[in-house]
Amino acid sequence: MNLHHHDAIALSRRNLLRSTVLLGAGAALGGLPWGSGRAHAAAALEAQWPRVTAMLDKFVGERKVAGMVAALGWGTAAPDYIVRGREAFDDPDAVGANSLFRAYSQTKPVTGMAAMMLIDEGKLKLDQPIADFVPEFANMKVAIDPKVSLDARPAKTQITVRHLLTHTAGLGYAGVGRNKVNDELLRLGVTPAVLSRTSIPGISPPVKTLPPNEFLKVAATVPLVAEPGTAWRYSMSLDVLGLVIERASGAKSFAEFMQERMFDPIGMTSSYFQVPQSEQHRLTGNYGLLAGLPLPIDPAGNSAYFDPPAFAFGGAGLVCTPADYDKFLMMIANGGMAGNKRVMSAAAVALGCTDLIPAGIDLKGTFVEGAGHGAGGRVGKGADAGTFGWAGAAGTVGFVNTRIGLRAGVYVQYMPSEALSIQKDFPGAVLGDLASRRGAM
Repeated sequence: MNLHHHDAIALSRRNLLRSTVLLGAGAALGGLPWGSGRAHAAAALEAQWPRVTAMLDKFVGERKVAGMVAALGWGTAAPDYIVRGREAFDDPDAVGANSLFRAYSQTKPVTGMAAMMLIDEGKLKLDQPIADFVPEFANMKVAIDPKVSLDARPAKTQITVRHLLTHTAGLGYAGVGRNKVNDELLRLGVTPAVLSRTSIPGISPPVKTLPPNEFLKVAATVPLVAEPGTAWRYSMSLDVLGLVIERASGAKSFAEFMQERMFDPIGMTSSYFQVPQSEQHRLTGNYGLLAGLPLPIDPAGNSAYFDPPAFAFGGAGLVCTPADYDKFLMMIANGGMAGNKRVMSAAAVALGCTDLIPAGIDLKGTFVEGAGHGAGGRVGKGADAGTFGWAGAAGTVGFVNTRIGLRAGVYVQYMPSEALSIQKDFPGAVLGDLASRRGAM
């Protein structure tokens, strides 16, 4: 049983409706009373989102998950929430907008947009070699056949910032898929993720992650799984990028940069790389599904997220609330504005939501087949243009459609994410409800 990342967002063409439908729905719904009439709001809201509501009822009602929160919003309006269940099966507290969830790879778009800030300011360049900041990466090697051995040849191309943003750097990912490179990263402690304080049956014992400078030095000694710029390979690239951001910005740490440049300006007051013990009452429990039964792997009362991480993992380290992540999505939807405060330039946001994958890469069979990849998230193409988002290893999903200002997220905690169909079903439920409402008007 693999409880590591399988967290590509299911915003595929078959789940997204054509832009004309979305645009029509957005215009038609612009005057709906989002956030008003709270006495009857829950019933009215659920009537507006019957497919989303039914999805939450199904998974919580069948006790596959302890609780779920759906966050749905337009433009600059506050989101509405549909909630079901509790923060954990043994927790009397109802789950809600201010419950804390492990975002895992939903951290990636946040890190990606942080990099866009520095690109906009000229402190990073999109096609700049990362060896300018991490000299150890100047002479990488590429595994000849990573499924067989670590035998390698010199890389022909330098890894760039673009490559890190789009998973085209050729880096491996400890514990994700089986090959000699990923196994070696795991063995060496190049493991940018937190799972549990305790050993879990069927899962390799946790390996202590190396501190940031050593992490980079050791990572550079392990061969790549592909030549940089030639293939899409899901990887630890956003974790490496977080450390590049730290060095390029001159911040004391990546966590400090994110707090000062992203979290504080947006108003993300409940976003952490280490959860304060004082917030334990809001932390949800994380479960592993074994033969369909949820078993605790990171309980709120004894969570690994209370421990200081080796460093802030830019690809998988964030714990936040549905309310906070919605603020991030709102900032993207509104061209870099958070209320009356400019967090990013509109140009930086637009570039981050653009397909940045180098030309000529075959995406068939990847998480982003039929789409593109921007600043740490999947971007829609053609009829799906305007979508940007990603998902997390514990079942969460967050996306925005910048063309109409729609943002949506679902928050839940179970692993592996593919054990249930939540990530596949949620985008389709959201957009199906929009289409039904449009048809009724």
